[in-house]
Amino acid sequence: MKWMSQKHVDLGSGSVGRLLLSLAAPTITSQIVNMLYNLVDRVYIGHMQPTDTVGKLALTGVGVCLPVILIISAFAALMAMGGAPRASIQEGRGNSREAERIMGNSFTLLVFASLILTLVFRIWAEPILLLFGASENTIGYALDYLNIYAIGTIFVQVTLGMNSYITAQGFTMTGMKTVLIGAVLNTILDPIFIFGLDMGVQGAALATVLSQAVSAAWVFRFLVGPQTRWHLRRENLRPVPSVFLPCLALGMSPFIMQSTESLITVCFNSSLLKYGGDIAVGAMTVLSSIMQFAMMPLQGLTQGAQPIISYNFGARNVQRVRDAFQVLLKACIAYSLTLWLLVQLFPQLFVLIFNDNPDLVNYASWALRIYMAATGIFGAQIACQQTFVALGNAKTSLFLAVLRKIILLIPLIYLLPLFFSDKVFAVFLAEPVADLLAVCTTVILFTIQFKKSLAELEQSPS
Repeated sequence: MKWMSQKHVDLGSGSVGRLLLSLAAPTITSQIVNMLYNLVDRVYIGHMQPTDTVGKLALTGVGVCLPVILIISAFAALMAMGGAPRASIQEGRGNSREAERIMGNSFTLLVFASLILTLVFRIWAEPILLLFGASENTIGYALDYLNIYAIGTIFVQVTLGMNSYITAQGFTMTGMKTVLIGAVLNTILDPIFIFGLDMGVQGAALATVLSQAVSAAWVFRFLVGPQTRWHLRRENLRPVPSVFLPCLALGMSPFIMQSTESLITVCFNSSLLKYGGDIAVGAMTVLSSIMQFAMMPLQGLTQGAQPIISYNFGARNVQRVRDAFQVLLKACIAYSLTLWLLVQLFPQLFVLIFNDNPDLVNYASWALRIYMAATGIFGAQIACQQTFVALGNAKTSLFLAVLRKIILLIPLIYLLPLFFSDKVFAVFLAEPVADLLAVCTTVILFTIQFKKSLAELEQSPS
């Protein structure tokens, strides 16, 4: 296909629909590969011998490290998703120099955050892991994994954070290769280190660190090479508050969305354990896995649309911004409605992807219909919310991120069981109720502010 051979795309001309496809397809692929990247370690570790003892304990220990990995990724998103749209807007205004300043400041802050996170997770690893659910039986495996993984924090930050500045320029195939290189290398190194060198959990962590280091080197080499439009220059590395503070403000929305995932999981699990026992908690693990995997195409679509919207907003091309959003909205709603219909008709098929225990499959299939009852309209939520980010609207995007998860979802998890006799049903119902309220609020705010932003853009002097 033509888009597969493109190295760079023109964000300011051509069919918006085809352009979105050319940008979204590689980003969706990257999202899926990145998810598989995180699963590979657990697959190999789960087969450590003897599988009924060591494998299960080691797998649980590594699973406890997942909230830490999410936190590290959230800090990468803080500068990546906050800085990349602003850099695209500056590029659209013809100010490549300012786009490079934003990228340079982001790189410095990513390195600084990496050093702080490495020290925190190395010094306080054990109490942090115990807080996230490690037990006496699993803490040893969790520490073995995290102590090595934490050393590679800088590679994770650079790979995830700076790769966004590659895709923001329209080099989506290069961005996809960043993820593929690390994923393939990790898949090769895992069995060598875990089984061949008999390093166990430590081998899995080392394989991940080395793979991320290679991906980080790939990203760095591209951004200082001749192909990139924005170059990583030494003079732009010195942090300037007027440059990086607006990026941090805009990045708070994706940061909160990612960093609160662990908190949401803890809230759901505590309530479900109280009202439904272990099988309800097991079902929630399956449901969250399905939701996370199913939402990836939506995330890929919005990430593909971001450079188009941001660039043309900076270029004051009002009609193209409007067209890009409309194409994104239609694509997101079409996908979310299709997903909702499939979940309601065939919930067992989705559950069987992650578990084949008959009792758990029946329980999770019932719960999935409730948990994803509002998925059909969620496409509007993510399209509008991420367009706020693409337009550089930090305040509204931050409010919407806080609204759905913290203001609505967490209280509903604990309040709804007070009004229903079926407590477990009420806990699962918190998700669609929060989604419905969040979508209504988001669409109303977006309708008002989007028109206002485009009107101001048309009236402002060039």
